[in-house]
Amino acid sequence: MSVLGKDAAPAADWARAPERSNLAALRFICWVALRLGRPAARWLLHPITLYFLLFSPVQRRNARRYLDCALGRPAQWADGYRLLHAFASTVLDRVYFLRGRLDLFDVRIEGMEVVEDELRSGRGAFLIGAHVGSFEALSACRQRGSGDLDLRLAMLMFPDNARRINAVLDAIALPAFKPEVIALGRPGTMLELRDWLDAGRMAGMLGDRTLPPQEADAGRGATVRLPFLGRPAPFSDGPFRLAALLRRKVLFMAGVYLGGNRYQVVFEPLADFSARIADPALREQRIREALEAYVRRLELLCRTHPCNWFNFHDFWLDDETASPD
Repeated sequence: MSVLGKDAAPAADWARAPERSNLAALRFICWVALRLGRPAARWLLHPITLYFLLFSPVQRRNARRYLDCALGRPAQWADGYRLLHAFASTVLDRVYFLRGRLDLFDVRIEGMEVVEDELRSGRGAFLIGAHVGSFEALSACRQRGSGDLDLRLAMLMFPDNARRINAVLDAIALPAFKPEVIALGRPGTMLELRDWLDAGRMAGMLGDRTLPPQEADAGRGATVRLPFLGRPAPFSDGPFRLAALLRRKVLFMAGVYLGGNRYQVVFEPLADFSARIADPALREQRIREALEAYVRRLELLCRTHPCNWFNFHDFWLDDETASPD
């Protein structure tokens, strides 16, 4: 039996879960980070990690379920602590990435040439990632890429989620490093994304969360249950339908946290929808194959770097399907 925790409180879905953040605490941590430096700020991560491990039963239970699958054994308290500490570390490092302090980090980039080829094609680079590590680490590409390319990255996301922490971090970001956001679920999103890509820029989307059924609609794709870490799990094919509609290649992206000040940014080809697919059945097959390839890549990443996947909600929907006592 796992000893990470056995709480029975019902889990809220990620889209409606309230933020567990305190504005005063967030501002204090940012002050320490910018005034006293990263080594001093990292000492604060230990009490913060311990606090959330002790007093966030729902997130602790969901982290335990994930770690049981990723590690292939019952997760211990130390495993949960490492996962939460890694998450806290990446949140802290966002402060420095948003201030352009790449000199503090050892960031290794793999597959940048694949991205640059797409940008030079004039069709932009459509990237799909997950809640893995830190996508702010991708800002290293802007300093190391070719000077003739526009390496700005816009993230497609629901801006109302994690509004507090994003507002605090945006307030300290330098203009050159402030993230661009294309809001999902609003009129004009498709046109805004198309225009951004047509300008030869990068657009990224995280594909490892699905909307609750009451908030989803047919336009955002279907939810497909696929094997993931040994169990069937729900994934949305919406990002790949979007790529097929816009006729773009899809690249997998990840900014993996390796501990300390080390990150590894990875780009890999995932699917190619640049050619028109007239046959609806073939198009559906290609979308399904792309989604399956994405899930396999995410699974490999979770097994290789289990403390990098920061999905603290009921991913396998265990609480929703549990029989009442």
